[in-house]
Amino acid sequence: MKASLMALVGAAAVLAASATGASAQVINLTGQFQCVQLCSAAPPALAYLTQVNWEISLVNDGGFASRAWIDYPGHIWVAGWNEGAFYSPDGMTIRFDNGTVWQRVIDVPVYAPPIRRHYRYTPLATNG
Repeated sequence: MKASLMALVGAAAVLAASATGASAQVINLTGQFQCVQLCSAAPPALAYLTQVNWEISLVNDGGFASRAWIDYPGHIWVAGWNEGAFYSPDGMTIRFDNGTVWQRVIDVPVYAPPIRRHYRYTPLATNG
């Protein structure tokens, strides 16, 4: 009886520790987003988000700035707009309560093609 109680307490402690560790992790949403649904500006309708811990500063595609914060994992509250938004687990999509959807813009480096130099081979003259 005592051994099973100890096992139960140990299992509960492990579960509580793992749940606390998971909830302490905050995804970084900092970056550029493009509005793809119910946008307030014409394409490309870019929005910007800067995050420090649970605090967020954002500027929507119309240029309006607001403070926001992560009120619980997976959800942010935008104070100035009086609305919430859910973000995807990978941080690639943000869906606002009013139906607006932002998708993260991934910067892809653009490389210039290599410059090919053409050399003319001229055989050396031989003394003969």
